[in-house]
Amino acid sequence: MQCNAFEQVENIMESRPRTACVIGGTGFVASSLVKLLLQKGYSVTTTVRDKENGAKISHLLALQNLGNLKIFQADLTDESSFDDPITGSDFVFHVATPVNFASEDPQNDMIKPAIEGVINVMKACAKAGTVERVVFTSSAATVSINQLNETGLVMDENNWTDVEFLTSVKPPTWGYAVSKTLAEKAAWKFAKEYNINLITIIASLMAGPSLTPEIPSSVTLATSLIIGNKFLVNGLNGMQKLSGSISLAHVKDVCRAHIFVAEKDSAYGRYICCAVNTSVCELADFLRQRFPMYNIPTDLGDVRSKAKLIISSDKLLNEGFKFEYGIEEIYDQSVAYLKDKGLLCD
Repeated sequence: MQCNAFEQVENIMESRPRTACVIGGTGFVASSLVKLLLQKGYSVTTTVRDKENGAKISHLLALQNLGNLKIFQADLTDESSFDDPITGSDFVFHVATPVNFASEDPQNDMIKPAIEGVINVMKACAKAGTVERVVFTSSAATVSINQLNETGLVMDENNWTDVEFLTSVKPPTWGYAVSKTLAEKAAWKFAKEYNINLITIIASLMAGPSLTPEIPSSVTLATSLIIGNKFLVNGLNGMQKLSGSISLAHVKDVCRAHIFVAEKDSAYGRYICCAVNTSVCELADFLRQRFPMYNIPTDLGDVRSKAKLIISSDKLLNEGFKFEYGIEEIYDQSVAYLKDKGLLCD
């Protein structure tokens, strides 16, 4: 018996590979996400700022051996540049964000292009007509920054960072936190107006091995107590003072979470992705025991010994997600990676 036309279309749809577009493919998270999608059998497109820069995209070119990966040139401030890579995609993962912690003009260097970028990407998604779900990579910096002095606070997806406080006081790295918060809010506003199925992953500080030619700044920040870089240790202290804790996850778990919520029909809204909540002092104690061969500092300044808050991943866990990497695996793999890169010795 021959299939009718409707059944034939259904069979074709079921047999073709799922398609995904990853915006900002050269980065730490994005390149790991591209690799995981290819390993799962997805047909993938990704965007880079300069397709002709072979050194910058070498790790993406290597990933083409794993499956169907097409690389497109696009810029967050150029709306039309996202049309071709997004056309035909089932899922779009918007991972790119402008980062410049040393900027003297965060408004124009980070905040404005972050908001413009997410709107441009979502306009292309709306135009494509094939996108089932958009997953936007947000940050713990969008939920945990507040002026509360209590301890034992639990922050979840209902919490938002205090942008008014950040823009008035302007503490170190305020521009990044504001850019991520306002970009996510802009994404939700656009999604509501244009009926786009949006989910955001609120990622904590990430570590673990990277595919990128250069060591990601988040890895060196997370391992600063081991590396012994005083500037980065001060940055870790500053993160706890501003955000209330040191919250960590393995990069692969963050990528797994992105795909998990994209594929999970019941998923909705925001999801915090954090495997470990700790403080600088507690982290230093753990690292001294785990890696006695390294000179972990004991004088950590005036940072609180206990974190004032945790960011809760209960919503993600209740959806059925499971973290594969705890603090031991995160740091064991990060140390091995830094040894391979020549930044640490045995």
